[in-house]
Amino acid sequence: MERVLAKAAEVLIIEASGDELDRTDAARIVLSGKEIAELARLLAVVDGGTADRCLCLGWPTILVLDVTGRELARWTLHHQTAIRGLGSCDAELRDGAGLTGWLAEHGLTGSREVQQMLARQAVENEERRVQWVKAAPPTLVRAAKAASRRETGAEERLADLVARRYPDALERIRALASWAGFPPRHTTTTGGTPWYELAPQRLLLAEPTESIFNAMASASLTPDQLDGAAELFTSLEWTRSQRAEIPESLRSLLIAHVTATGTDPMKFRMRNGYGAERIA
Repeated sequence: MERVLAKAAEVLIIEASGDELDRTDAARIVLSGKEIAELARLLAVVDGGTADRCLCLGWPTILVLDVTGRELARWTLHHQTAIRGLGSCDAELRDGAGLTGWLAEHGLTGSREVQQMLARQAVENEERRVQWVKAAPPTLVRAAKAASRRETGAEERLADLVARRYPDALERIRALASWAGFPPRHTTTTGGTPWYELAPQRLLLAEPTESIFNAMASASLTPDQLDGAAELFTSLEWTRSQRAEIPESLRSLLIAHVTATGTDPMKFRMRNGYGAERIA
């Protein structure tokens, strides 16, 4: 990279991906002389380190030009922590934060804004992870924490522990249903549901259909358990498996509960799932 920049007469940095360089609203700067040397220092990468995180094109785009205007290289930044265009994958920057600050000082503030947004999202996601662990049945908290951190084999250990702590199928299903109701009530600005949060639902889906219906009918259900049942019966895994029809009494109970207290996504799934015929 230093060798390429040493040959550069001009470097153009554009706050856009490689396929949007002609955008008129994309901020851009032109570097020459000492500024190119400063950029070379900030673009130092970790030897042998890769940071191939995603398939997005990345931005901003860095165009390296010689004295004739010929393009010597084209690089893009990924997540402001890695650079693409050097080889078959991203190369991790030694000082991504330093580069972000330097770009902002030169008028390209997009990278700094993205970093600030990602930091806020990280805080939100961590708060949500902690809440999910707290929502687990007390005897499962430690295993839930490991699963939330995506530790190797953690979900398998969680499943084993659930079976040991709740040998009675009806009690087990109700406990899992209460926990499975967490996602629709706890959202973040990034949207979506983390994979680990669906662990209780995956465990419920492994239970026999008859046992699930019996558990839901054998005692008064709490709001959390109703949330979990509503999520279970609208999951693709449930609907695609063509399980037995939900008992009418349970169906009516869920419709009343979600209609009265459900989030907009819960109501949408209800209208297009178990509540479709009743609400049409």
